[in-house]
Amino acid sequence: MYNDQDFQFELREHLSKDEKLLWTGKPSDGIIFRGSDVFMIPFSLMWGGFAIFWVVMAASASVFFAMFGIPFVVIGLYFIFGRFWVDAKQRESTIYGITENRIIIKSGIFTKEIKSLNIRTLSDISVHEREGGMGTISLGPTIIHSVWGSGMMWWPGVPKQPCLEFIPNVKQVYSLIVEQQNRK
Repeated sequence: MYNDQDFQFELREHLSKDEKLLWTGKPSDGIIFRGSDVFMIPFSLMWGGFAIFWVVMAASASVFFAMFGIPFVVIGLYFIFGRFWVDAKQRESTIYGITENRIIIKSGIFTKEIKSLNIRTLSDISVHEREGGMGTISLGPTIIHSVWGSGMMWWPGVPKQPCLEFIPNVKQVYSLIVEQQNRK
């Protein structure tokens, strides 16, 4: 289990010599349902169900037709189960940091990506709080594809809006960002 010292150690190499971390954190672990799952769960069940039905029916006619359906079964199983696992793994390997000048997001399952956002040049910041104080801070203008595709960020070409996702005490973190934006 990570603690604040581990987060600071993970982000230290990405700081300039005069920079210090004001806050570090990470998203909640485990499987989390998103708004897009209202669409994705029924869609994935229909896709997977039809793909399995196709393979079973096609197998009685021809092995070739059955083999044609196997990639669709694999995609269906990913839609039904795998995307939750990938999302949980992605959040498990994500660490956030806030300094006086920027927001740092370190993420990635197989390779690490570092995203650095200048606090003072962020045009839009919005906070979405859930019960218990957990929530998400979206950074920058809303990308419409991020809203409907929030459960499909792995899909090629779907842009991901930078955010501090599923963090505890989201209002306090939001206040810290706004405070840093207003500093001269």
